[in-house]
Amino acid sequence: MEELFYMLLLVPKHYTVLLYNSSPVPQTCVVTQNLSLQAFSFLQEKSSRLSAALLGEDCEISPEQLYELLQYAALGKRHNAAQPSWCHIYHQSRLAGVVVIVLHEMSQLHFYKFYLQFKHLRKVFRHRFTLPPPSANFLASLCGEGVSLNLQGTAQGLISTGVECIPKSSGLQCDPIIRKYGKEKRGLTSYTLTSEELKKNDYPMRDSPGCKGYMYTECDLQRTDSSPLFGLDCEMCLTARGNEVTRVSLVDAEGQCLLDELVKPESVIVNYCTRYSGVTRKMLLPVKTRLPDIQTRLKKILPHDAVLVGHSLNADLRALQMIHPSVIDTSLLFARNEGRRFKLKFLAKAVLGKEIQCEQRLGHDPAEDARAALELAQFFIKKGPAKVAELNLEMLLAAERQTEVSPNKSVMQPQQCGVQKHLNDPPHLSKPCFLACLQGMGQEPLLLGRQELDSSGLCRSDLSTSNKQILQRALEDVPLSTFSIIQFSLDPEYVASHCLAGYCEKVRNKLTDMLTIYAGPFEEDFCLKSVKKEFGRCGPIQSLTVVTETYRPYVCIQYNVLEAAQLAVESLNGAEVAGSCIKVQRPITAATLDCDVLIKELELDIENESVIYVAGIKKSLTETDLQEEFSPLKDLETLFLPKDLRSGKHSTCCFLKFQKSQSAADALEAINGWAVRGSTLRSRHALASGHLWRWIWQMNNSSEKQGGNSLSEKMAPLSDSEQDVKKKVKKLDHQIKKLYRSLQDNTLCIVLFPGMNSIHGSQSGLGLMGIKDDGGSSAC
Repeated sequence: MEELFYMLLLVPKHYTVLLYNSSPVPQTCVVTQNLSLQAFSFLQEKSSRLSAALLGEDCEISPEQLYELLQYAALGKRHNAAQPSWCHIYHQSRLAGVVVIVLHEMSQLHFYKFYLQFKHLRKVFRHRFTLPPPSANFLASLCGEGVSLNLQGTAQGLISTGVECIPKSSGLQCDPIIRKYGKEKRGLTSYTLTSEELKKNDYPMRDSPGCKGYMYTECDLQRTDSSPLFGLDCEMCLTARGNEVTRVSLVDAEGQCLLDELVKPESVIVNYCTRYSGVTRKMLLPVKTRLPDIQTRLKKILPHDAVLVGHSLNADLRALQMIHPSVIDTSLLFARNEGRRFKLKFLAKAVLGKEIQCEQRLGHDPAEDARAALELAQFFIKKGPAKVAELNLEMLLAAERQTEVSPNKSVMQPQQCGVQKHLNDPPHLSKPCFLACLQGMGQEPLLLGRQELDSSGLCRSDLSTSNKQILQRALEDVPLSTFSIIQFSLDPEYVASHCLAGYCEKVRNKLTDMLTIYAGPFEEDFCLKSVKKEFGRCGPIQSLTVVTETYRPYVCIQYNVLEAAQLAVESLNGAEVAGSCIKVQRPITAATLDCDVLIKELELDIENESVIYVAGIKKSLTETDLQEEFSPLKDLETLFLPKDLRSGKHSTCCFLKFQKSQSAADALEAINGWAVRGSTLRSRHALASGHLWRWIWQMNNSSEKQGGNSLSEKMAPLSDSEQDVKKKVKKLDHQIKKLYRSLQDNTLCIVLFPGMNSIHGSQSGLGLMGIKDDGGSSAC
């Protein structure tokens, strides 16, 4: 692709812009002072941007979601890749490249154990997310399965056609539809999902994890081949809780629309996803319908032997929080090799000859999508598997994508007018390797490090390669590749599993001490209830005990969040509480000696710079109530109301994320002393607003507490090996810094701590990401 470089020369009264393309002679255009803003805007539009609503409980990203991001970043819409469901890359086509840095045998625990040593990482990447403990083949899960890569990224044995790489096959007998259903026609009951298929494809089921409180449709009547079919489709928005329904459509077997309703989510809307849902803020303003209303209406409409039809219907049912026992899923009905799925838009065009989800219309029409899915199921049942297989859908899809890659050699008209739901490729299914597709486009992916993928997709290790050698090679080769995976690791003895348990215990002890404060002295007959009320205004309290070993009583308070403990130290030290002028301090242990330094660094962490912590919130207030209360605040982007991960009850604090750090600072000044529904608020800069909040809660609740005032009295001095690890980590951070600085501006860079599995337990991983901008940092 032709690259365009800009040089902006500032001279009196006008700007000169030199545009360099393939011609050796620059084209010069003079912009007067009146047009300077347009010139700057034109330049800025060429930068890619990354946005992600990663706050609080929505910070755990699955390997499949990470794969979504890497695939889209590498290939983009031109090659039929969809925007990832959990973040958004603006101007993907302008990315200079994608660089993934993998730190093997390291986890989120290592990042926070050596937080002060990872100076570069915590100051550059503002987007962070938690990864589940790794699979046996983490490297293969990043880029897809069934591919062989050497250090230069060579792929073998696959034919590249767009995003999916189709294995060679021939003959109708090899068609996955025939292999699954045979050639004979069958009734509709043969195509409804079995209990095993429902479970395998993540459908909500009775007694399934995460389905507590879901409404059951009670459609328990025995199904027959004459049972009625109903098409269902939903459109979602992104809220503080995840995907929630904003529009629901239901059609009957004749295609008549029985229900087409807008729904107002309970949670604060982060992104209306108007481009895909068609739903805008203005449309939802007058809406009073809530999810329970829709659930009741659907349950009333559906007869007891109803069969629901939809495309990846598991996503719709989960968003509706409903359980239905009889389903035909058209994304599974039109089976493909290796568990991949056709998009609804493609099937509607190829099978029914209908255009849906077109660019001329804003967003998808759920009634249209529901009708298309219903008609696809009716076509399949009427014609039978053999006729469907004869359509040779794989060939049609390959021809369509070839048209998109080479529009001058047209085989059929491009059909990609929209983006299908992100759950079309469920987590448990194998994924095609998009690196092979890059190769097919003439772009050699780069894989450097101690591990490589063999022909079976398994990792081989070469421990003779040092981080220094890997860095030197990366500095030379990364600029020549559009997609690179660079692997670093510490020496095995420094990350041995026996060290993991020690690290975990030390970090847990340190967190316990940082979450704990001592307050006193109080009078002998002081009111404990008054003390609890006053300190509770700083945030949620986990435990409170009276210390009687001292001459006058003290109180030991352990909080659930770091901000609450720090706020108590800052605002109540020297204050009069329960009739006594008290001192508030943390316990003095080896772990807390550098507490002030750590708190300061957490405040300066780029992830927290636009986030503030607010305490003193009544438990009766919902996210919607708080959104209304805080709506006057300028540039408020996201509100996160934490809840106890065991009880599910809301906390007495929340986090507010702003678009700009200055807006956060202004809000901080305005909120302190603000009264909301009779409660006075206290606030400060956030310390652990994103993925760290959840991780601290898990660490703090991962073991039995010995007692209310049981703290780590002493910590053993650092061993020589731990001192060595600190030096190694600091050096590793410097090496990553050197590599990052060498990257071109507009490069997407992702750093992954994969996590660990050992006999001492599993440790979750951590991801950091950003797009490098002109200032040398990641762009938000």
